[in-house]
Amino acid sequence: MFTLEDILEGTGGHLDPSAKNPDTTRFENLVIDSRQATSGSLFVALDGEQADGHDFVVDAFKLGAKSALVRANWPSPDSLSTKLPLIRVDDPLTALQRLAAWWRVRHDVQVIGITGSVGKTTTKEVVASVLSRSFDTLKSEGNFNNEIGLPLTLLRLTNQHKKAVLEMGAGYALGELTMLCEIAGPEIAVVTMVHPVHLERMGTIERIALNKSELVRALPKKGTAVLNGDDPRVRAMSEVTQARVLLYGLNEGHDLYATNIESNGLEGVQFTLHFRPTGEIWPVKLPLLGRHNVYSALAAAGVAHAAGMPWNSIVDALQLLDVTGRMQVVQGYNGSTILDDCYNAAPASTIAALDLLGEMPGRHIAVLGDMLELGSYEQEGHREVGRHVPKAVECLVALGSLGKIIGEEALRCGMSPDKVAFANNNRAAISYLKSILRPGDQVLVKGSRGLHMEEIVNELKVQSPKSNVRP
Repeated sequence: MFTLEDILEGTGGHLDPSAKNPDTTRFENLVIDSRQATSGSLFVALDGEQADGHDFVVDAFKLGAKSALVRANWPSPDSLSTKLPLIRVDDPLTALQRLAAWWRVRHDVQVIGITGSVGKTTTKEVVASVLSRSFDTLKSEGNFNNEIGLPLTLLRLTNQHKKAVLEMGAGYALGELTMLCEIAGPEIAVVTMVHPVHLERMGTIERIALNKSELVRALPKKGTAVLNGDDPRVRAMSEVTQARVLLYGLNEGHDLYATNIESNGLEGVQFTLHFRPTGEIWPVKLPLLGRHNVYSALAAAGVAHAAGMPWNSIVDALQLLDVTGRMQVVQGYNGSTILDDCYNAAPASTIAALDLLGEMPGRHIAVLGDMLELGSYEQEGHREVGRHVPKAVECLVALGSLGKIIGEEALRCGMSPDKVAFANNNRAAISYLKSILRPGDQVLVKGSRGLHMEEIVNELKVQSPKSNVRP
């Protein structure tokens, strides 16, 4: 995939003078985890929070790595053969990013960047699925959306790829997205929502909005910004980009909007898609759970239009989505159904999940845990969810110290005390649920990853996903 000359040119590094007659000129792949090294790998020795990759260079070579990208001043161990070439750079992470930017410009590919406080991963999956119906499309996998993951994704580009859909996460400091854009060179951007997620890191929601706006600011004049017009902070980003702007949402004044939205439970959601500039109107049956996913579909339609797909192809692609969402539907204990959405949580996504739960047949039970990293919005964010609970569920299990705030607010909003249970840990929640679950119950499990609420799901589920609908 890469030649030695590629690596040297792309990183600006140099071959260790001690290397004699290196036995490779081509690398099959690039890895940052020495345990993933195979014959022909290039190992990049990154400094991590928990470990220094340089400590594992020898291990990588033992597994077949042909070279390693290391700091210029790193003293190589005596155990390394002089025939094993080391590529020395000032900083391996910076070199990785430089290599990715160099590799990206060598490929004739249109990059789509997606960011937002909530919904960016689902939107990335929907956009990639739609585009892949017409183009060879690369997408970022898992949580490869930061200063390490994004370069690794770009380094998977081949000459066959015509589109690259990249999730761009940023929540630590201003300038993060600008740096990612310098590497990726996006021509189309999507901003989903601005919400008080990672508020304890960014300080204010205004700084979060400024952080997300870096993506649209980086677009070229010939580019397109696809913005959620229903979010005032996102809509305002139309004023800070030189690119064409497409607003999407549920407002009929937007360029792309949806009407006649109907949830069909586990069968998905249907709506009418409107493209106001040309008067296009299309009925869409979306195989995604919940009304909130209409936003992802609208964003994907906007991107696909900007990328050159005709509307009939866009609509067909939306109705044939091949997307595995974070929410999974599984058969649960004693004939119940579990909506597993415990990957992460924020007030907006939790309220959306509660709305979906309320649309399902049967008794509605929500197991809601702490929503972390909300900063100064922590108390109000949990109360906001608590106020929404009585509108959607008949029974609540409030988990954790912050989840307790949700339960207390639900009680203040009129929920019966015998319908609200408080649990200090997952085991207590499991025990309570097993005592009340009955056939036909719909159970939502949602909280931040720090609570490990997948333990609840794993204890209660009895078989693989029950539906082909993609949550």
